[in-house]
Amino acid sequence: MQFDIFSLFPEIFEPYIKISILNRAIEKGLVQVALHNIRDWTTDKHHVTDDTPYGGGGGMVMKPEPIFAAVEDIMGKTSQYPIVLLTPQGRVFDQRIAQEFASYERIGLICGRYEGVDERVREHLVTDEISIGDYVLTGGELPTLIMMDAISRILPGVLGDPTGASDDSHASGLLEYPHYTRPAEFRDWGVPEVLISGNHAHINLWRRQQSLLRTSKKRPDLLESASLDKADLKFLAALEQEDSIPEQNHETDQ
Repeated sequence: MQFDIFSLFPEIFEPYIKISILNRAIEKGLVQVALHNIRDWTTDKHHVTDDTPYGGGGGMVMKPEPIFAAVEDIMGKTSQYPIVLLTPQGRVFDQRIAQEFASYERIGLICGRYEGVDERVREHLVTDEISIGDYVLTGGELPTLIMMDAISRILPGVLGDPTGASDDSHASGLLEYPHYTRPAEFRDWGVPEVLISGNHAHINLWRRQQSLLRTSKKRPDLLESASLDKADLKFLAALEQEDSIPEQNHETDQ
């Protein structure tokens, strides 16, 4: 998988890439990251990449010429790979979209800045638009890092544990089950007995039910699209029935 990143500030990426899972993936030859400074494709001596918006208003807008030149020079004028603009107007990034992008051998990622990019970039250059949530950031660099991290984790061989990516929250459509490690007792709080029982069938069942329980409490909306079997549905029905039982009134009449 190759990530081609187009940014006005490519130096933002280097510290994270050098110390993260991405670095190990690069060392293994599973991931390649190519950083492209959009300023390198300007034609004036001051390397101007933005200008005032037509029609007035505050802020600056990224010019189309250097963005088109950079992307077409690196990816080709008729790229067979996704060219993604990171923008608040895009579809909201999630695990499903990460898995979608993980199927490609190469992805181009354009990091917007200032008030955004010239609309002609959106209309005639990019093939997709992605947002990481309904809030405002300074630029597309942090969203790009998030996308790269999430996508890379899915690629075979990137994680040390071959089941790690599939166990993560959202990977299965559910939130992940609780984790415990040594010591077995900490401040009088113990580890659930089932986890130290050695019975892997019981452990797997406990973990599945804990994922269902946690999802039903924290993100019940996820259950609508999760893949659930008969045992899952039975467990959830029991939870729902348990929650519907009113608490007994322990007060006595005076």
